[in-house]
Amino acid sequence: MSLTRKLRRLQPHLLRVTGILVSLCMLSLLIASSVDWDPAYRFTYSWLEYTDADGSPEAVCNCSAILQGDDQVLEHTKLLTFTKDFKKRVQIPDEYYINATQDCRKFKLSRKYITFPLSEEEDNFPLAYSMVVHHKVQNFERLLRAIYAPQNVYCVHVDKKAKDSVFAAIMAITSCFPNVFMVSRPVDVVYAAWPRVQADLNCMADLYNASTTWKYFINLCGQDFPLKTNLEIVRSLRSLNGKNSMESEQMPTPETWRIYAEVQLKLLWWLMTKSPAPFNLPIMSGNAYIVVNRGYVRSVLEDSQILALIEWAKDTYSPDEFLWATIQRMPHVPGSLWPSAKYDQTDMTAIARLVKWAWHEGSEGLLEAVYPVCHGNHVRSICVYGVGDLQWMIGQHHLFANKFDTDMDPIAIYCLEKYLRHKALSS
Repeated sequence: MSLTRKLRRLQPHLLRVTGILVSLCMLSLLIASSVDWDPAYRFTYSWLEYTDADGSPEAVCNCSAILQGDDQVLEHTKLLTFTKDFKKRVQIPDEYYINATQDCRKFKLSRKYITFPLSEEEDNFPLAYSMVVHHKVQNFERLLRAIYAPQNVYCVHVDKKAKDSVFAAIMAITSCFPNVFMVSRPVDVVYAAWPRVQADLNCMADLYNASTTWKYFINLCGQDFPLKTNLEIVRSLRSLNGKNSMESEQMPTPETWRIYAEVQLKLLWWLMTKSPAPFNLPIMSGNAYIVVNRGYVRSVLEDSQILALIEWAKDTYSPDEFLWATIQRMPHVPGSLWPSAKYDQTDMTAIARLVKWAWHEGSEGLLEAVYPVCHGNHVRSICVYGVGDLQWMIGQHHLFANKFDTDMDPIAIYCLEKYLRHKALSS
């Protein structure tokens, strides 16, 4: 048989093989590329789902029933979180992250990070995150995994007082991602004092210089967790039409300020009258959590009035509870609101953070109740969420909630991250 005839007889087989190879090539491009967003190819994301087969100790719990508020399942789950054996099994030591990140590709695969944009809409709307951490590496890593997207950029600030293992583990994790980096100027964070603000300011500056494309800045701490998928966050921010979102209300007693002095490394504070704010700026009441556009960040870093306000605020007690809120009411700042009380935003009307304070908890019929009773524990009067809080939480409009703790209720985080991942992959 001639060579020509042999080739002709083999031609159908060669075409089938070629077709298979081309199909595989096209499929790999669809997964890796941010150009083709055909929803028909969503099936390729199924391996990123969190499943019981992952081997997580929390998988013994029925997350669907928990999110539906099943009282019997919630009671059983709460009892489980009290057992020493379960608490021990769910904890991931710092050393695991140090060792696992020696092979970044394997680490990202085993931890199921989403390393490609899930939609064109998300790819075209990158975000910038500041993450201030001082302990609990497992909390931090699960938070990063929940919010990670390759088009976003992340600055991580680790307190200079943090344990060596904490710093080493977080440094190892960040080294596995090109868009996650350690802050260039870490500070020794002091609770309710200026260094807590400075940590965010340093990340703001690094993020502003690291990328020119991100649209909004969101600051987080290690015990926050998202209530929305990245796509939902993007759509929520787009609906702001360039506005910022944070608590910003009239200060009850603007003439009195708490200032501090550091003596022998101990923070002391007392009430005393402080000189008026520069430019007679009206000082507003707020909190540490903000969702702001790029222009707001540029103003914080460059505007002469804001820089003067920052200097004035450095000797006050808990400056993060008024600084961002005050800047938000300066009319020339991009995305700001007028200082009139008519434009006040509470922590419940803003989208930045959902926090349950003990004195605002109560049953729905009570006039003074803002939210249901905490189903977890309280730390400094703030609810550390339990599984019983989830059903109410996921119905709120906030982007993030605070506080979560794997030491207190790891199942609350597990069920929330499982819920968000399924939602993200099926959107």
